[in-house]
Amino acid sequence: MAVREVVVGSRIGLHGRPAATLVRVAAAQRVPVRIAVAGQEPVAASSIIAVLALGARGGDMVTVEADGEGAEAALEAVAAVLARDLDAESADV
Repeated sequence: MAVREVVVGSRIGLHGRPAATLVRVAAAQRVPVRIAVAGQEPVAASSIIAVLALGARGGDMVTVEADGEGAEAALEAVAAVLARDLDAESADV
């Protein structure tokens, strides 16, 4: 199993738009990706309800994990989205 820790880059955290972006990227991967906040069980990163329920805020450390062929590439894609400040990017639009 591949595992990576990532700091949530979005200032407000994984709320509406950043969560939806994360879910789209996770769902597009060839392997299931799970995400967890410290002290919580991992949830499917492809589920908007599960991701919102994590309550991850900006600056929180989250753990993402995947298993199977393509797991490292999946984590790379998901980690790249998590690390970005999607709140700032949406303000520029």
